[in-house]
Amino acid sequence: MSDTTRTSGDWLRQNLPRLVLSPSFAITLFFVYGFILYTAWISMTRSRMLPKLDSFVGFENYGKLWKTLNWQIALDNLAIFGTLYILICGVLGLLLAILLDQKIRAEGFLRTIYLYPMALSFIVTGTAWKWFLNPGLGLEKSMHEWGFHSFSFDWLINPKMAIYTVVIAGVWQTSGFVMAMFLAGLRGIDNEQLKAAQLDGASAFQTYRRIIIPQLRAVFLSAFVVLAHMAIKSYDLVVALTGGGPGNATEVPATFMYSYTFTRNQMGVGAASAMVMLMTIAAIIVPYLYAETREKRHG
Repeated sequence: MSDTTRTSGDWLRQNLPRLVLSPSFAITLFFVYGFILYTAWISMTRSRMLPKLDSFVGFENYGKLWKTLNWQIALDNLAIFGTLYILICGVLGLLLAILLDQKIRAEGFLRTIYLYPMALSFIVTGTAWKWFLNPGLGLEKSMHEWGFHSFSFDWLINPKMAIYTVVIAGVWQTSGFVMAMFLAGLRGIDNEQLKAAQLDGASAFQTYRRIIIPQLRAVFLSAFVVLAHMAIKSYDLVVALTGGGPGNATEVPATFMYSYTFTRNQMGVGAASAMVMLMTIAAIIVPYLYAETREKRHG
């Protein structure tokens, strides 16, 4: 075998992974980062129904965005939804994980039940909960048929309470996933520490509060990042469940972005809202990734 052939073979073996991954990398580079730059440019143009790439207006659309009442409502709704969604999913997921960590007999069955909602799309979840919470079709009607005529649960059509139905549906879908994250963290804790705590006379509550939960800080952070990301970009759940209504009672940034971009013919303002959402998600994820990378580098 000649030196040229051997050199070519060595070069191919060394660079084969790069050659295989290069098409996917190029597609990702174009369709993800390329369209991010495209959206950023549109957000600085006078685009309305169609893009006008030659009508640069700087940050004018961002000024319009923050003066828009619907955007303020969307941010208020996101604050309510995001806070309750993250808090309840975190607490419920941790409690379910602690329950399953007790080596109960039906652990496999219960774990499957808790995780099943995550296998559904948010469209399916929203549609199912819309039927269940509809006063004329679901829970309220069933209670009336059973004789409880004074029972009332009209949150879905109540502007002041509708956002909480989104919280209920979101928590139902995601809490099982958070449970799985915490359960993995619990199973990774050294049993010797737990045995030592038991020998010292620590109760189960003290063991979890002082030993186990402090060691789950990384899981708490991961769960927060995932849930915050899902809350900020929530669109399909809201559309399927409430459609952003009644009125704009459940308007969130994602539905605002879609509405202003594709139905209200204010593409520049819609693109600006998309960039604000992207920067918010980046502000959450980038520090997390930096901390993880730094920890692995020094670990």
